[in-house]
Amino acid sequence: MRNVRMVVSYDGTHYNGFQTQPSGNTIQDVIEAGIKSLTGEDLRINGSGRTDAGVHAKGQVFNFLTESRIPVDRWALALNTRLPEDIVALRADEVSHDFHARFSAKKKTYRYSIDTNKFPDLFTRHHRFHHHAPLNVSAMREGLAALVGEHDFTSFASTQSTQLSHVRTIYEASIEESEGGLDIFVTGNGFLYNMVRIIAGTAIWIGEGKLEASDVSGIIQAKDRTKAGPTAMPHGLMLWHVEYPE
Repeated sequence: MRNVRMVVSYDGTHYNGFQTQPSGNTIQDVIEAGIKSLTGEDLRINGSGRTDAGVHAKGQVFNFLTESRIPVDRWALALNTRLPEDIVALRADEVSHDFHARFSAKKKTYRYSIDTNKFPDLFTRHHRFHHHAPLNVSAMREGLAALVGEHDFTSFASTQSTQLSHVRTIYEASIEESEGGLDIFVTGNGFLYNMVRIIAGTAIWIGEGKLEASDVSGIIQAKDRTKAGPTAMPHGLMLWHVEYPE
């Protein structure tokens, strides 16, 4: 039995998120069906994290145990022949049996993209949240900087969160500007349900002037979801990168 790790990209527009659920039509369902078609095995993959319906991934990581002898350098190519065009396996390697895509992860980076053009860009509409009004980017940067460090992020977690602890560490939170767009990058040791989307929604409110950058510290200390900004639309969010000790 081998433990295989794979990296996959996907466009989550037409899926109900990554993780298997009763309503079906998830990224996990499609990948597991592809593996079964390839090896005949009914198995379960372990994702590095859950992404909501409509959320995308550039570098989602998952692992699974298999008895297949397919060489690891052939796994991505072979699996891609069984996957739809909006899910692409990028690479695979064999890892130790104690590796788990979620529990072994040390850092995750998410990107939230905003289209700042007057009119929405037709070709990025599924991957960028359109916001035509001017945004104060310097204030947004200042607000994001206040998130860096270890904090109780209850104010930035969905009220549906089931985690026993809301303490997480944010290592970096930044904005990159481009013509007609803003990209918010957040790197942390883990994220709560809807956390990055609430961070993005809060940053947008700061950019609009509905909140001050100086409010962020108080929002964290309040541990009250109603104090933060809205949960930003899912289609602007992408799981960008997952880092492991090796």
